[in-house]
Amino acid sequence: MSAPLPESDRPCPCGRKGRGRPLAFAHCCGRFLVDPQTPAEERAARVPDAETLMRSRYTAYGLGDEAWLLATWHPRTRPASLQLAESTPVQWLGLDVRAHLPLGADRAEVEFVARSRDGTGRASRLHERSRFVREDGRWYYVDGDLR
Repeated sequence: MSAPLPESDRPCPCGRKGRGRPLAFAHCCGRFLVDPQTPAEERAARVPDAETLMRSRYTAYGLGDEAWLLATWHPRTRPASLQLAESTPVQWLGLDVRAHLPLGADRAEVEFVARSRDGTGRASRLHERSRFVREDGRWYYVDGDLR
């Protein structure tokens, strides 16, 4: 990971709330991203649904956790590498999950808007409807359509 991890009691970068309050990183995406003793592939098997996987992937982009992103990308559509360290730095500013649509037991879509700022200070928004599949009990990101 290239960015420092949020402190475990700080709000999770994905913005998920529980009982109206932001969840702490340790109780949200940190459960999947912070465990150096366990390979990312094994940690990915713990993710309960497509929305949680999408939120963890948003947080992983912000942390530069390429291993998590690749481990949670379906092998059929996964790139060989992401080269995040060589990319223009991006500061992720916030995530708004618009919809989580289960399409049966093993397929789902998640629509979201992610806000960011690049190294020049230019702000942008990524609005996507992402597709996920569950195989052998494990959720994978497949692809998405930009809105």
